Amino acid sequence: QVQLQESGGGSVQAGGSLRLSCASSGYTYGTKCMGWFRQAPGKEREGVARIKYDGTSISYADSVKGRFTVSQGNTKNTVYLQMDNLTPEDTAMYYCAASNRPFVQTMIPDDYTYWGQGTQVTVSS
Repeated sequence: QVQLQESGGGSVQAGGSLRLSCASSGYTYGTKCMGWFRQAPGKEREGVARIKYDGTSISYADSVKGRFTVSQGNTKNTVYLQMDNLTPEDTAMYYCAASNRPFVQTMIPDDYTYWGQGTQVTVSS
């Protein structure tokens, strides 16, 4: 049973930083592509970043390029999202997700099968 657990959310002022973590379990390494998504109240869930299981393919949404960095931990069952220079527009519930195949090029929510419960990020001006 695939399980994903996010942590690291919180409240920060504009310009601040947060580091989100996603701990995963229940599957064999090399079989999943990981993604970070966010959903603000009244808005659709949107892709923020994605990373192939071996870290060789990474994508970012235009809105976060240059500010967010996705990476894998040394234990390979943890994915991080480093968020710098945060703005109030980054306020949302952030979710970690995993695909059911090794490589997914998109950040379309429907292409990801497994989801964590989410962690709230609030940025004040």
